[in-house]
Amino acid sequence: MRPTRPLALTLAAALLAVPGTAVASGHGGQHHDHGHADRSTFAVIGDIPYGADQLAAFPGWIDQINAADPDLTFHVGDIKNGSTRCDDAYYRVIRADFDRFENPLVYTPGDNEWTDCHRANNGGHDPLERLAFDRSVFFDRPGRTMGQHPATVEAQSRSGFPENVQLRRQRIDFAMLHVVGSNNDLQPWTGIGRTEPTPAQIAEERARMRNVLGVVHDSFSTARRQHDRAVVLLFQADMFDPTYTPTPNDISAFRPLVQALVEESSHFRGPVYLVNGDSHAYNVDQPLASGSSWLSTYDVRGAADNLTRITVDGSSNNRDWLRFTVNGHRSADVLSWEQVPYTG
Repeated sequence: MRPTRPLALTLAAALLAVPGTAVASGHGGQHHDHGHADRSTFAVIGDIPYGADQLAAFPGWIDQINAADPDLTFHVGDIKNGSTRCDDAYYRVIRADFDRFENPLVYTPGDNEWTDCHRANNGGHDPLERLAFDRSVFFDRPGRTMGQHPATVEAQSRSGFPENVQLRRQRIDFAMLHVVGSNNDLQPWTGIGRTEPTPAQIAEERARMRNVLGVVHDSFSTARRQHDRAVVLLFQADMFDPTYTPTPNDISAFRPLVQALVEESSHFRGPVYLVNGDSHAYNVDQPLASGSSWLSTYDVRGAADNLTRITVDGSSNNRDWLRFTVNGHRSADVLSWEQVPYTG
């Protein structure tokens, strides 16, 4: 057992080989920076585990990530699929799995573990009750990550959003944000007889989005003030899903965030990386670059040519995890990444 790492996480571990071969790669770059090494790694997973088979395999997959020794792991939400029950015991099983990570684990809720729990096959729950339960299970120590060697993070606990957290490492500003599919929970809870969003539902979404926007603005402000190399934002929702044509009922809630991303990114000199799950298929694109159709879809002003979006595999595509490398200052790319297959 390694000694407990400092509460302020250091991105400084050397990369150890994990079984399997990387199959794809890409390139893009009060918050104290405690990183010192030129190169370090972090892992991103999401939309996992889905179904009984993945639930059984999940501890072994965690062990494979542990063997690679990333400095921390981000889970971008959805700890179950959208057609299974939202029972208390399931959340506790996942919490035990999360505690299996040797290094810090940063998690944000996805829509499947609360927003969509109104569905009959999920148990017909009040989604806001499930959100409160999710927070009680996974955010019982606000300002501290999960994992066997937890780290201190800056959390929005006093505002009621302990899942919205910030980290600054090696002159890179990270923000894990609670933004989910199902139009950020503005789609009606039809499973419990609702045909329109409820007042409580609307109030929750507005308050959460306000907090998210505040964290986004603060992260970029810090990055500009500290002359940092890059900003990394992570959350569950795929706001730019290329597999279908969305309607306002699918994406209208995201517009304030999209506008903020355009404005903040365009006033930041370094690269911006947006990492999400939700659509389940690995993808790299620049959805807010000049000429992108998403700019008109969201009716936003400006463009963000320095923003790269990466979607992680999930659901039936859960065959790999995404390993990011923080490159040295002499590298042209702040971050590079690769898919690492699970074995067994």
